[in-house]
Amino acid sequence: MNESDILFIPHALERMNERGISKDLVIGALTNPDKVEEGHFGRKVAQKNIDGKLIRVIYEEHEDEIIVITAYITSKVDKYLR
Repeated sequence: MNESDILFIPHALERMNERGISKDLVIGALTNPDKVEEGHFGRKVAQKNIDGKLIRVIYEEHEDEIIVITAYITSKVDKYLR
């Protein structure tokens, strides 16, 4: 997966801006996740532990691209990285 294969929908960009999450942080979680889970509606959730917190990136996989739906950071690391 290359950075050029990752698309951000407007909703994702708005939420990332509100939450102070950079594109680089999201791309890092997608390209080198600690864990990937199945999400709702066939989506996937990439998770990466960063400084004791967890970034979770909800995305869809298509043939030649990744579409980022949203991303957030949580302190509930144990809840998600069991």
